[in-house]
Amino acid sequence: MNETAAAPRSLHIIGGKGLGGAERFFIRLVNALARAGQPVAAITVADGEIARAVDPAVRQYHAPMLGVWDIYSRWKINRAIADFRPDVVQTYMGRATRIVHLPRDRSPVHLARLGGYYKLKGYRHAHAWVGNTRGIHDYLTAHGLPADRVHHIGNFVDRPQRLDSAALDALRTQLGLTGCRILLGLGRLHPNKGWADLLHAFAQLPDTLHGAPLHLLMVGDGPLRKELEALSSQLGIASRVHWAGWKTDPAPYYQLADVFVCASVHEPLGNVILEAWANRVRLVSTRAQGPLELMTDDVNGLLAPLSDATGLAGVLHTALAMDDAHASRLIEAGYQEVERHYSEAAIVSAYTALYAELRDQSTGSGAGRCRK
Repeated sequence: MNETAAAPRSLHIIGGKGLGGAERFFIRLVNALARAGQPVAAITVADGEIARAVDPAVRQYHAPMLGVWDIYSRWKINRAIADFRPDVVQTYMGRATRIVHLPRDRSPVHLARLGGYYKLKGYRHAHAWVGNTRGIHDYLTAHGLPADRVHHIGNFVDRPQRLDSAALDALRTQLGLTGCRILLGLGRLHPNKGWADLLHAFAQLPDTLHGAPLHLLMVGDGPLRKELEALSSQLGIASRVHWAGWKTDPAPYYQLADVFVCASVHEPLGNVILEAWANRVRLVSTRAQGPLELMTDDVNGLLAPLSDATGLAGVLHTALAMDDAHASRLIEAGYQEVERHYSEAAIVSAYTALYAELRDQSTGSGAGRCRK
C-alpha cells in the first residue's frame, strides 16, 4: 500500500536502548505501520537495540533522552517534528513522555501510550492517552484524565513461523531436554514476574510425569538470575531447571514446551500470553490484572491463584495431565482470540483510525469526537 495524502503522519518516541515489553511493542508497531504504507517515523537512542531493530523503511531520528531536563534532546525532538511534520507524536513510557512538551490546541497532538498503572504526574501534560488494556483505560479516567481523550487499544504480537519436528528435536538436543516434558517460563527475571513462586511450584511437582522426566526451561535474563539459580539449588531442583538466557526470537521455545506458565504477581497486560496463544501452546497464568482481562478460565487457558506456589503447582499438574482433546480446545481458542482481537491488522487499523481522529480534532476538520 502506498502513502496517501489523507493518511495521518505519526512520530513515535522512546527512551533507553534495551528491549523490554514496551520497547518490543514500539518496534512491532512502527514497523507494522511502515508495512501498511503509513507515513511513520521514530526517535530512538542511537546505537541501541531498539534503533537497530527499527525497519530501514521507517525514517529514524536520534536523541540521547537522558531525562526531563535534557534540553538538547528536547531541541533534537523539536527539530525532528519540524522536519517530519507529524499529525500525532506518540510517546512510550515515562522518559520520552516527560521530555516531550507540545502546545495544546494545534498540531501535532501528543499521544502518550501507557502499558502499566504508572504514577501520572509525568503523563498529565499530554493531549491524549492510550492504554493497552481496559483496566489501564479505566485507571486513567478514574485518576482525572478526561474520558473523551483516553483510549484503549491492545497490543499485537508477531505471527510466528512454525518449526518442523526436526528443528524442534534439534533444539531439544541442544538444550539437553530429549525425552522430557517441558514447562516454560519466559520473560525478564524481575520480582514482578513471580519466578520464585514458579520455582517453589515446580518443586512440588513430581520428577516424572506419565513416564517422562519433567523439566523447567527458563528463557530470559535480569537482576534475579543468580538469586533464582541459588533458590533452585536450595529446593533440590537445579538439575531439572535450565537457564537459556535472553532470546531475541522466543517462538521456538514456546513451540518446544508442553505448558507455558506466566507466574506474574503484577502483569498489566501480558504480551507473553498473546505470544503463547500465537505459538499454539497450552497456557497457565496467575490471576494478575492483564491475564484476567485477556483469559477465560478453562476456555483459552487455565488460571491459577496469585502469589500462591501450592495453588500454581496444582493448576500446572492439571494442565500437564489433561487429555489431548481438552488441550487442543484450549490451544485453538487462544489462537482464535489472537487472530480476532490482537492481530497486526486489527491493532494497526485501530491506531491509524485514532491518529486520523486526533488529527481531525486538532485541525477542526473532524465532525465527531475522538473514540473512547
